[in-house]
Amino acid sequence: MSFSSSLSRRLLLKSTILLAASTTLAGRGFAQEAASGRLIVAADSEPKNLNPAIVASNGVFFISSKVIEPLAEASFDGKDGLAPRLAVEWQGSEDGLSATFKLREGVTWHDGKPFTSADVAFSALSVWKTLQNLGRLVFAHLETVDTPDAHTAVFRFSKPTPFQLIRNALPVVTSVLPKHVYEGTDIATNPANNKLVGTGPFVFAEYKPGEYYRLTRNEKYWNAGQPKLQEIIYRILPDRAGAGAALEAEEIHLAAFSAVPLADLSRISKVPGIMVIADGYEALTYQLVVEINHRRKELADLKVRQAIAHAIDKKFVVDTIFLGYATASSGPVPKNAPEFYTDEVETYDFDVAKANALLDEAGYKRGEGGNRFSLKLLPAPYFNETKQFGAYLRQALAEVGIDAELVNNDSAAHQKAVYTDHAFDLAIAPPVFRGDPAISTTILVKSGTPAGVGFSNQGGYENKNLDALIDKAAETVNTETRTELYKEFQKKVTEDLPLINVAEWGFITVARDTVQNVASNPRWAVSNWADAELVS
Repeated sequence: MSFSSSLSRRLLLKSTILLAASTTLAGRGFAQEAASGRLIVAADSEPKNLNPAIVASNGVFFISSKVIEPLAEASFDGKDGLAPRLAVEWQGSEDGLSATFKLREGVTWHDGKPFTSADVAFSALSVWKTLQNLGRLVFAHLETVDTPDAHTAVFRFSKPTPFQLIRNALPVVTSVLPKHVYEGTDIATNPANNKLVGTGPFVFAEYKPGEYYRLTRNEKYWNAGQPKLQEIIYRILPDRAGAGAALEAEEIHLAAFSAVPLADLSRISKVPGIMVIADGYEALTYQLVVEINHRRKELADLKVRQAIAHAIDKKFVVDTIFLGYATASSGPVPKNAPEFYTDEVETYDFDVAKANALLDEAGYKRGEGGNRFSLKLLPAPYFNETKQFGAYLRQALAEVGIDAELVNNDSAAHQKAVYTDHAFDLAIAPPVFRGDPAISTTILVKSGTPAGVGFSNQGGYENKNLDALIDKAAETVNTETRTELYKEFQKKVTEDLPLINVAEWGFITVARDTVQNVASNPRWAVSNWADAELVS
């Protein structure tokens, strides 16, 4: 097979030279890509900012995590579920007012400058604490970072900050940036945000809008013998159906984040040379959630919220919408987070009769045509599954006399309507559980979040007791006590239903069987791929 099919005839027509001048691609075969160590991957988006220290999202990490490294990465077998990266040791103080990191020696930035504790201090104080969407929560009380030597960083906090939280957040919020590149600049608009300079196993080489990103091997990577690959090409394929076709045509090696639609997995798994892999997303659990606008009189009534919960057939959702690639949720912490999860919570079995009875008790009798009241329902547009669930929920609500108007928006309009304008009654969201309830989970129900903050409580729900519990857990240093507080948090959320957790799922990777070491850690798709390799 010629390389004109390997990176697609369309791309070659767009550019006479597809990659850098030093790379000769014309006439190459797919098997030769394995021999040369060039991994070709499907990418379904083009982030406007590739800097993971500013935008801690999976779409950014998918590319940038190969270039920019965190202090530690998730691991199946490492201490505390972590593997060292730029830090080799970490320890929190008993009073929660400091955390000490011993940093790796002999590491250089891709531009040749040495990596030191000054880079960590700069990143923590100037970026994670002030600019990053998740780091603002974790490092809210970070006051200073002492650097007694080039390979020690001591974080000091103005209020007790649980080391359990810091430890769980390390893979997500501690992407380290080069101080010498960013200091004295407008960090948010620095050109290095899209031409990354890191310490990782791959060097950012090239980006061609609408076509591809190219990363090349870091010949001076600190981990001898890695990376195994010579290049990674992210071929931009926004159409999910296109990823499966490209895999079957041997144009790409791998598609992550369920880029191949779930409906195609059964068939494509039978294609010789293709693997369907559900592992490697254990630390990236997505949750299907019904967000509720409590400003609506009807929805402020707990019985109405309970009725909606009883009207949802979670088994149908798992089996039909997710085709079995999900599990039913019991609450705001997923089952695959055993450190915090509890099943001792209020549950709402699928029961249409009970839902109808609760609505009658709440005083919302069926009127002419069987309708009780009408709602505006906005499903998030990010995944097919959230949109499909929106259509299902409309039908489920109709069964209990609630008329839901389905409003489908693009991503920008949806986020504005829900999180800024509050122009919704119910919304479907896919928040991510990132290893600790304090990261992207408690914010979904805690009151007081300003309008405009995405993936937060913008439904007007307020529960002072729940807020107090969340605040107490945020400053509880003892790990056992903090864990118990989050189990109590789950009980309170399921009792009062500020939102409704429906299902939880990880993604699927589909790859050619020539790709080795897929899913080698719980955040594989957004980890550094230093051990990934191709075989002929």
